Amino acid sequence: MKQSQLFTKLLKEAPAEEKSTNAQFLIRGGFVYKEMAGVYTYLPLGLRVLRKIENIIREEMEKIGGKEILMTVFQPKNLWEETGRWQKGIGEDVMYKCEGEGQGTVGLGPTHEEMVTDIIRHYVSSYKDLPLYVYQIQTKFRKELRAKSGLLRGREFDMKDLYSFHASQDDLKEYYKKATQAYFNVFKRCGLDVILTEASGGDFTKDYTHEFQVLSASGEDITVYCEKGDFAQNKEIAKLSAGEKCPVCKTVLKEASSVEVGNIFPLGTKYSEAMKAYFTEKDGSKKPIVMGCYGIGPSRTMGAIVEIHHDEQGIIWPKEVAPFSVHLLSLGQNEKSEKLYQDLQKRGIEVLYDDRENKTAGEKFAEADLLGIPQRLVVSEKTLKDDSVELKKRAEEKVTLVKISKIKDYV
Repeated sequence: MKQSQLFTKLLKEAPAEEKSTNAQFLIRGGFVYKEMAGVYTYLPLGLRVLRKIENIIREEMEKIGGKEILMTVFQPKNLWEETGRWQKGIGEDVMYKCEGEGQGTVGLGPTHEEMVTDIIRHYVSSYKDLPLYVYQIQTKFRKELRAKSGLLRGREFDMKDLYSFHASQDDLKEYYKKATQAYFNVFKRCGLDVILTEASGGDFTKDYTHEFQVLSASGEDITVYCEKGDFAQNKEIAKLSAGEKCPVCKTVLKEASSVEVGNIFPLGTKYSEAMKAYFTEKDGSKKPIVMGCYGIGPSRTMGAIVEIHHDEQGIIWPKEVAPFSVHLLSLGQNEKSEKLYQDLQKRGIEVLYDDRENKTAGEKFAEADLLGIPQRLVVSEKTLKDDSVELKKRAEEKVTLVKISKIKDYV
């Protein structure tokens, strides 16, 4: 992509009301446009990042048998009345409700347990139909009273929700382990170190659930954890505090602010019993389907990545989620930079080419740091005298002069 063709403009300063790092850099860099509190439009660069996160999630979900579907945003009132959640809990507190044309009142989906259970009860009738795993990546809507912190807490946001359906609790437990590992894989590929943290089940289950927390000063949660990974609980339910010893390895526990980027819930038969989603066992008896739920917020993950990977100049995108692999800067128009741009594209390398004529070298360098693409290549009269380009990795200070003929060995 040629930068001269981007309609977005980079800002020297973030809007005064934005306090979080991710909001400041994402808005300044033209990744997102803020429509209102907790609601963002993804601009070309931001959408590329979001789609890469989503595709990482898809790859890992499919490895554990997930089949992708796309459920509707509109949620029928009658389904939520079956579980009793229309007038209490999440249905009462955070669901946007409106009059559906000819359909009575409908809700905008804050979550999809009722809807997916309704779908599955129409297709599953026997133990032979189980287990079954379906997921979607879709927009969710919630009446968030404290919409803040950029992409970390929104009213309209991107969500991947996976639902698993089993004939037994034992089978659910085995899949729960697979899903947990898949989540670790997702976040590692996104450049995030996560802590698997026990948390309250809230509106979903009476059992402990698990959150995937990223330690960050911007986080609204507090995680009490063992550095060796043997213990972690959300402070809201924690039985131990910082300074006490880990119950497993006796290491002194710590606590820190953190951002929740994913969660998993053993739903059991809560929804299947309420909605009469039964299956026939081998012996002919009827039993409720055992369910699990597994959520990741791709948009929140994007915000968390920026909170972790940045410096004073801007974002430092991890390679797998960066909008482009290479940022090619041309200092003065020349045929060599255009040819290099074409050659890199032919090799399948994603390149943002700063071909703009109305920007100084200093402005181009500053904006490249703000955008945070992993590798920067600079073509100038000085480098061309040696038939070379300057190569600099965003996360490093070192600048290397590389022969144009050898570029393929570096990017």
